[in-house]
Amino acid sequence: MGTTENTAGEGQRELVLERLIGAPPEKLFQAWTDPALLKQWFAPLPWMVPHAELDVRPGGASLIVMRGPDGTEFPNRGVYLEVVPNRRLVITDAYSSAWEPSAKPFMTVIVSFEPEGDKTRYTARVRHWSAADREAHEKMGFHQGWGQCADQLTALVTAQS
Repeated sequence: MGTTENTAGEGQRELVLERLIGAPPEKLFQAWTDPALLKQWFAPLPWMVPHAELDVRPGGASLIVMRGPDGTEFPNRGVYLEVVPNRRLVITDAYSSAWEPSAKPFMTVIVSFEPEGDKTRYTARVRHWSAADREAHEKMGFHQGWGQCADQLTALVTAQS
């Protein structure tokens, strides 16, 4: 399993995590779109996701609540911009529900699932509203946190194989 991490591109506003995962795209897409599965891998342990609502369709809202080890909860609201079953999801926090603008847009996430033989090229591309937002996300631990989540996702989807 290889990892590629890129902090350049898109005017210094993009962070990328890429993995080759030994499972078909359908399993990865399901893990991103089924709330019960998403809750099992989406937060880097010891964090957890006690609540997830996903209306997986263009314009559909998502609410993912992450809980820290101290019990503090962080609700993350967003809207799906694009849904291509088993291939691609585009989600943004620029909207909180329907097409209602959020108070502070931070990022748009483009997740792709490209088949490569019996594996999937999993790419999480995060485009930030500003270079400062990208830098803040990187300092918050993007590579470590999203990498750990990708490991947890891999463990989940390969255990189902």
